[in-house]
Amino acid sequence: MGLLTFKGGVHPYDGKELSKDKPIKSVLPKGDLVYLLSQHIGAPAKPIVAKGDRVLVGQQIAEPGGFVSSPVHASVSGTVKAIEPHLTVTGAMVPAIVVENDNKYEEVEFSSVEKVEDLSKDEVLKRIQEGGVVGMGGAGFPTHVKLSPKEPEKIDHILINGAECEPYLTSDYRRMIEEPQLIVAGLKVILYLFDKAKGFICIEDNKPDCIRKMEELVKDEPRIEVKALQTKYPQGAERSLIYATTGREVNSGMLPADAGCVVDNSDTAVAIYKAVILGRPLMHKVVTVTGDAIAAPQNFAVCTGMIYEELVEEAGGFKTQPEKIISGGPMMGQGLYSMQVPVTKSSSALLCLTKDEVSASAETACINCGRCVSVCPAHLVPSRLATYSNHQNEEAFVKWEGMECVACGCCSFTCPAKRHLTQSIKSMRMMVLNNRKKKA
Repeated sequence: MGLLTFKGGVHPYDGKELSKDKPIKSVLPKGDLVYLLSQHIGAPAKPIVAKGDRVLVGQQIAEPGGFVSSPVHASVSGTVKAIEPHLTVTGAMVPAIVVENDNKYEEVEFSSVEKVEDLSKDEVLKRIQEGGVVGMGGAGFPTHVKLSPKEPEKIDHILINGAECEPYLTSDYRRMIEEPQLIVAGLKVILYLFDKAKGFICIEDNKPDCIRKMEELVKDEPRIEVKALQTKYPQGAERSLIYATTGREVNSGMLPADAGCVVDNSDTAVAIYKAVILGRPLMHKVVTVTGDAIAAPQNFAVCTGMIYEELVEEAGGFKTQPEKIISGGPMMGQGLYSMQVPVTKSSSALLCLTKDEVSASAETACINCGRCVSVCPAHLVPSRLATYSNHQNEEAFVKWEGMECVACGCCSFTCPAKRHLTQSIKSMRMMVLNNRKKKA
């Protein structure tokens, strides 16, 4: 049987050799911790502490601002220093709780259970919600909402996304190599919620050691199977993953649940296990610090709220001054102008590159080669959509299915004219969404 895949996609240099063989190293923060109140899709969390309060590891310091929201927990013990706006990776300022670390790491008491069957399904969902678990692959969607579809009996596929198709990132790879049993345990918790579902751990074939480890772990698990995917970007995108593993298509007007699927990142599965079985909220993240400008690329297990600048110091600093620093990977990450931003629940990587090849490339006219069309996983015509965007032609943009774009960056990557296709399409999508909100 051939490897599972989707139509379109590209094969960029993956850069994973820089950090893939470096075991996860736990590091502790040196300075203050900054907990953004917007670390997820949905309503921001609301602070429930005040300046001067002492907090403990695992203590909830902000409560959900609605159903589609998530609480925030302290990852250190210390004193609330301020509640004030702070810089994010997007360059925006959002409210945040600043905690001065006392380096004692005194914890609240966590309530664990021996097995998931000791809990009702509602109790499982409550523990996931109270644990502040969100999608840790980038989107940050509150997990308790994802695991509460309107018709749970129609869910038959639980997909654990271990593709990690974004270049340079290796944090999920290290998690699968070092703690595969926690991923399987988290998947079992999810399967407990869906009686008719089967679990699939989906891994690209450039990680054969992970595939072997997972297959050995689940060989006696009738409800769990490992799926080997063709190595191709964006294989780990939700829609691409669903199509590759099930043959079902999901568009922008659908949720994965509409196709009978739930998709969770491998790190999210670990967080689910810890929240439900161990009673420990989401307070830590594995982050890849890498790039040709980094002295010693590494995967770090860090406290949420830790400042990016400290991660660079832990990786030996810069061996050459980078021209480009990205939060995330090179295809879908966010360029940074400051490293005074904190690690959030969905932080995946800090990529530091000696050269900014995108800025150095001169944009020229479209030559109508069709390469962007051939690689688009959503089967769009990116060159045309970008032109509509540049001319502010919202009607034509929507007519030509511009809202189906998943912003994967394949079109920009393959364009010989170096057109900023993805950026143009993203801008128009945001404009369309904002106009729809105004009308509503």
